[in-house]
Amino acid sequence: MNRSSLIQSQQWLISILAIIVLFFDTTCISAAQAKILPRLSVKRPLFLGEPAKFSEPVSEDLQTFYYNQTLDHFNYRPESYTTFEQRYVMNFKYWGGASASAPIFVYLGAEADLDSDMSVVGFLKDNAHRFKALQVYIEHRYYGKSIPFGLTQEEALENANIRGYFSSAQAIADYAEVIIYIKKKLFAENSPVIVVGASYGGMLASWFRLKYPHVTLGALASSAPILYFEDITPQNGYYSVVTKDFREASESCYKTIRESWSEIDRVAAEPNGLSVLSKKFKTCNQLNNSDELKDYLSFIYAGAAQYNDPPLYPVTMVCGGIDGAPKGSDILSRIYTGLVAYEGNMSCYYTYSPDDSQTIRGWRWQKCSEMVIPIGCGVNDTMFPPAPFNLTTFSRDCTSLYGVPPRPHWVTTYYGGHDIELILRRFASNIIFSNGLRDPYSSGGVLKNISQTVLAINTVNGSHCLDILLATSTDPDWLVMQRKAEVEIIESWIAQYYVDLHAMKK
Repeated sequence: MNRSSLIQSQQWLISILAIIVLFFDTTCISAAQAKILPRLSVKRPLFLGEPAKFSEPVSEDLQTFYYNQTLDHFNYRPESYTTFEQRYVMNFKYWGGASASAPIFVYLGAEADLDSDMSVVGFLKDNAHRFKALQVYIEHRYYGKSIPFGLTQEEALENANIRGYFSSAQAIADYAEVIIYIKKKLFAENSPVIVVGASYGGMLASWFRLKYPHVTLGALASSAPILYFEDITPQNGYYSVVTKDFREASESCYKTIRESWSEIDRVAAEPNGLSVLSKKFKTCNQLNNSDELKDYLSFIYAGAAQYNDPPLYPVTMVCGGIDGAPKGSDILSRIYTGLVAYEGNMSCYYTYSPDDSQTIRGWRWQKCSEMVIPIGCGVNDTMFPPAPFNLTTFSRDCTSLYGVPPRPHWVTTYYGGHDIELILRRFASNIIFSNGLRDPYSSGGVLKNISQTVLAINTVNGSHCLDILLATSTDPDWLVMQRKAEVEIIESWIAQYYVDLHAMKK
């Protein structure tokens, strides 16, 4: 990829990532916007009206297949045996073959259609030749083309009985079935499997290794905040890191943002104040209240921090705009200049996310059923207005949407999380938790080695899921070294597996 294409790709990623930060919960936004629930992943959906931008072309070596997947893995009612077509994609280009017991790398799809991730995820593609690995990508149930009963996702989610089969436990059981099927079909029962996932998919990868150690040899869990449940991580962890990122970039930028919220409210309270704000920030639609603008700016700042990727470094872009505003500019003029530096000089700015994508619809249900991750802001503990997470309000809203309340303790009951160092030290093995410490979700990640084989690989300057994106010639040395460490660890797992396999055959 040449430098021009790289910059274009980076700009595309930045432009589509700003609102993913709402993946988990209210995240210091207003109650009205809390119902808009975009995902957390390697990229975000576009704002309504944004043009499509550059992405890496999907390889011609990819072959698409469908597996007749079991609807319900955990019950024996007649309807449990219903099947649906689950999409998976394979790339045989570099595979050493079953006779050589060559490894299989499996990317676990998350809260999006499979195509969107395959265009940016590079870890499998970049390392397949080195490992002589088969590449497999599996789509998460209820997303993309993997929706039961031949329904649209909207239709599936409208039916209370059908959406009840939409859970992380069912999803990782799907992955187990597909992987076992592929290995049998290819006579590759002795080929070791390494699963890879990013963000929510990273959580799935780590949980998959814990639940199905007989199916996968190891897992690479990139930016997986598995500790952001219940009270394991402080509510303000996410936005504390966003604040730290901006403050380290520029103290004056941080102060301007912190002071801007009350200024927005002050202007909004004046006669025609919302019209003044709409004009000043060139919003594509007239603002209905000050929260709409504050939420949008929160999206921008959080997205810039979460995806503060080289070589553009969006936090620096935002602060460069704020600090570089013409001398004498008032607070809101400086904020607007920072917005333009990040988003580009557009004819107008969409201050809301569309509410009709598969990801938003699907993740709304996942949040309201089991993925209850309590992110909020306290008073004066971040640069954002106070907005503590309220489980009672959250449960009431979810019940009004779906007729059932969420289960906020189910993830830690089913997968664990409390006292993780003590529990996993003897129980788990062969998991890499990779994090960039500038990623706000790293506050809910595993940041210390738990054992000699459950390892944390952190980069001080890293951002969200950066290590599994496509490698480029301009990647900084610290990122190159992070990926190198991950590859060497996986090589050691596979080497030991072959030693054990050979010993068993004697």
